Amino acid sequence: MSKRTSLFRLIMALLTCLPLVGVSFAAHINTSTHSTTKSKSQRISESQRTRRRLHHLARSRGANVTRVSVSTRRHRWHERFSMSSFAEAITAGDITTGEDPVVRQAAVDALGNMNGTVVAIEPTSGRVLAMVNQKLALSSGAQPCSTIKLSVALAALSEGLVSKETEVALGGRSRMNLTTAIAHSNNAYFEALGRKLGFEKVAYYAHEYGLGELAGYDIPGEQLGTYPDEAIPTKLGGVGKMCSFGEGVSMTPLQLGAMVSSIANGGTLYYLQHPTSPEEVAGFQPRVKRQLDIAPVIPELSDGMAGAVQYGTARSLRLNFNEEEILGKTGTCSHAGTRFGWFASYANTSVGRVVVVVFLQGGRPTFGPKAAEISGRIYRNLYDHNFFIAGPAAPADQAAVKPVSTTP
Repeated sequence: MSKRTSLFRLIMALLTCLPLVGVSFAAHINTSTHSTTKSKSQRISESQRTRRRLHHLARSRGANVTRVSVSTRRHRWHERFSMSSFAEAITAGDITTGEDPVVRQAAVDALGNMNGTVVAIEPTSGRVLAMVNQKLALSSGAQPCSTIKLSVALAALSEGLVSKETEVALGGRSRMNLTTAIAHSNNAYFEALGRKLGFEKVAYYAHEYGLGELAGYDIPGEQLGTYPDEAIPTKLGGVGKMCSFGEGVSMTPLQLGAMVSSIANGGTLYYLQHPTSPEEVAGFQPRVKRQLDIAPVIPELSDGMAGAVQYGTARSLRLNFNEEEILGKTGTCSHAGTRFGWFASYANTSVGRVVVVVFLQGGRPTFGPKAAEISGRIYRNLYDHNFFIAGPAAPADQAAVKPVSTTP
């Protein structure tokens, strides 16, 4: 009787455990008498098969995210350009008789087949030493892009708004001073300066430095750039965009060259003159347009222009030339399917003084650093032909220069 009782109990125990065997394949529940009485929570550990399935789903989900990200990058919008960065016979029709042959050849060789122009100026007299692709140089101009920052910086310095060390808040915890802003062509910095100055002051100083008027004295074919009578609409960026990108402004290579020449010579804005014969070269006399009160602030500006070449947006110049100090400013922007690349600079030497303006137009290969690279080739060519040691030294005191002042 006891054996039957024992067998019956064993069978009942087996029947009771059978449902728990199936459950253990899905999950194992760790419980104890103590945990049941002391806590309502239970720790669940998934089976190996469940863990493998979850891991597989997680990997599939990650792969999908990656594919979406790649797809987004592939569909990123790219600006399309309709003009070529290269052109043939760009010097056809140039009048070269009165130009400096060394300077002209240096510019022609450096520019190559790029669709652009080079204007080289003697900053202590306003004489145009070379003008390559004169048709483009004498055109109605183009948006100055970031080269407009030179005019804005001079205005802010003249108004006492900033010094080269004054830091301007750019949003959040970001701050920057003038030297770094010029060197790296920071748009937010100059937008802030423009808004603080206001359109009236920005426009006043721009006209003082020669924007919106002819830069040359009796240069046949020269056209006039434009400077608006009022700020562009706020929806287009207002005065801030005008001061960072030159939006709404049209500037010619001659106008930019005249302004940079005034920086290089200490504050004299000369009429640019382009001799076209040996007789005009022999009888050349400088003609002053006006004296600019910028001599005290030029050192505040020049650090940023030197920084642009040393470590900033124009450092590509140093790929070809590093023997003399060059100061300059780049500009890159686009309009109506055409990209513009500007670089205006001068060699900071006591002899062979020259201002070089390179303006390029075209497509994707056209931009400010490319113009700076071409300028480096020009300076290299000039240096190799002893331009910086053969020329007569400029007067130490710029006040000693006695140019002829006249009205066109």
